[in-house]
Amino acid sequence: MVRYALDLVVDNVTLYEQLEGFDLQADILKSFTGSILIYALIILALALTRGFFLFLVRQTLIVMSRLVEFDLKNEIYKHYQTLPLSFYRKNNTGDIMNRISEDVSRVRMYLGPSIMYGLNLMVLFLMLIPYMFSVNAELTLYALSPLPFLSFSIYYINNIINKRSEEIQKSQSNLSTFVQEAFSGIRVLKSFVREKDSVSKFTDASDEYKVKSLKLTQINAMFFPLIMALIGLSNILVIFIGGKQVIAGEITYGNIAEFIIYVNMLTWPVTALGWVSSIAQRAAASQKRINEFLKVENDILSKENLDVALKGKIEFNHVGYTYDTSGVTAIDDMSFKVNPGESLAIIGTTGSGKSTIANLICRMFDVTKGDIRIDDHEIDSINPEVLRRQIGYIPQDVFLFSDSITNNIAFGSQEISEEKVLQAAKDADLYDNIMDLPDQFETVLGERGITLSGGQKQRVSIARAIVRNPKILILDDALSAVDTKTEHIILNSMKRIMVDRTSIIISHRVSSAKLANHILVLDEGKIIERGSHKELMELGGAYKRLYDKQLSTDEVVELEN
Repeated sequence: MVRYALDLVVDNVTLYEQLEGFDLQADILKSFTGSILIYALIILALALTRGFFLFLVRQTLIVMSRLVEFDLKNEIYKHYQTLPLSFYRKNNTGDIMNRISEDVSRVRMYLGPSIMYGLNLMVLFLMLIPYMFSVNAELTLYALSPLPFLSFSIYYINNIINKRSEEIQKSQSNLSTFVQEAFSGIRVLKSFVREKDSVSKFTDASDEYKVKSLKLTQINAMFFPLIMALIGLSNILVIFIGGKQVIAGEITYGNIAEFIIYVNMLTWPVTALGWVSSIAQRAAASQKRINEFLKVENDILSKENLDVALKGKIEFNHVGYTYDTSGVTAIDDMSFKVNPGESLAIIGTTGSGKSTIANLICRMFDVTKGDIRIDDHEIDSINPEVLRRQIGYIPQDVFLFSDSITNNIAFGSQEISEEKVLQAAKDADLYDNIMDLPDQFETVLGERGITLSGGQKQRVSIARAIVRNPKILILDDALSAVDTKTEHIILNSMKRIMVDRTSIIISHRVSSAKLANHILVLDEGKIIERGSHKELMELGGAYKRLYDKQLSTDEVVELEN
C-alpha cells in the first residue's frame, strides 16, 4: 500500500506540474488527493487491524504464560508441603526458593514472550521473504544481509547479559541475606558494639554488587547501538542499491520505501531470535531443575491410611534411627511404653537423641529399625495428618510468624475460639505479659517473634500447642529459655493441662522431669536409666549426679503439691 501510494504521488506530481496553466490541472489535483486519501485510510485501517490482532496475540499468549506460571508455582508449593523433613535437611532454603521464583519466571518467559516472538518471526518470514524476492531478488539479498549478523550478535550479547545478571542476582541475594541477618540480630550487634563493622561489611558487599551492575550496564549499552547500526546499514544498502536500480528504471521509488518498511518490520523479530534462543536455553535448564524437585516423592506414607481418634498409648519396640545425611546413629535399640494419660520425661545431654524421639512420634522421620505403635496401631498405618492433628508439639527452636499474637496461638485456624486462645495464654503463664502490650492480643509480632523475649516466645509456642486440646503433648526442651520461677509457674499449670493427656517432656532440667510419672535418662541414643524420680535418686547414678549439679547452681525448684 505504501509503495502504491508513493508511486501515485511521484507520478501525479510530475503530471500535475506538466499541466500548469491548464484547467485540467484542478481535476488532476482533485483525483490525486482523493486517491491519496483512500490509500491513507487503507494504511490506517491495516495499522489498526495489525494492532488489534497484536493485542489478541499478547492477550492470548502472555496471559496464558501468566496462568501457567500461577499453576506451576502452586503445584511446586503444594508439592513442597508434602515432602518430608529430610528433604529440607538436604536442600538449602535459597535453592528451594529459587525453584519457585527464578526458575518459574524463566519458564514463563519461554511460554509467553519467547513463543510469541518466535511465531511473529515465523509468520513474517513466510509472508515477507517470498514476496520480497518476487519484487526484487537482488535488493532483498542486500536488505537482509546484515540481519543474520544482528541475530547472532544479540544471541552472543544476551548470553553475556544473562551470565552477568545471574552474578548480580547472587550478589543481590548475598546482600539481602546480610541485611536480613543484621536486622534480625540487631540486639546482638548492638550488644557487642559491632555497628561500624557491620556497616563496613555491608559497604564491601554493596561495592561488589555495584561493580557487577556496572559491568552489566556496559554490555547493555552495546545492545541498542548495535541494533540501530545494523538497521541503519540495511537501510543504507536498500537506498543505495535501490537508488541505482531506480536510475536504471528497474524499480520505482515506492519499492525503496516498501523495502525500508520490510526491513524495519523484520528487525525486531530477527533481533528477538537471538533473545528467544537464549531464553529457551535458560528455560530448559530451569524446567530441568524444577522437575528434579517435582520428582522427589514423599516417603512418609500410610500403609492403611487409618483415621482414628487417639487415646495416647505410645510404644517403642527396639527402635533405631540413623540420619541418612550424616550417618550418625541418633537412637539405638530403644524400647519403652507410655499408657494413655501418663507422662514420660526424657532427659539427657545434647546429642543424646531426645529431639529425635519427638520427631519419630510425630512421624517427621521413619524409624531405621524396630517399630513404633500408637494405640496398638503401627505408626505407619495411621494417616500422618490425622496423627499430627492430635499431637501438640512444642519444638525447642520456637518459630513465630509476623502476625498477631492471637493468630500465632490459633495458628490461622478458624475453628479455635477467642475464649480458647485466652485460656491457652493463661495456662502458659502468658496472659499478663500480653495484656501489658499496647495492642494486647492483637499485637503484631516482628519477624520470628523479635518483639518478644525468649521466654515469652516459648510460652506462645506452648499456648499454640495446648489450645488444640491434643491427646498427646510433646514438650521438646520447651522451657529452656525461661527462668526457674517462670518454669515453676508453667509446670504447675501443666499439671492441670496434662490430666488425661499423654505427655512427653523432653528436657535437660531435672525440675521438668520431676513432673512425669516415669523418667528415661539417655546417653548417646541409649537408655541408661529408667524409673520414677524417687527410684532414680535412690539408684545414685547419672540422674542423681545431674540433679545434684543443677541443685548446686539453684536451677531446681521444688514444685507445689
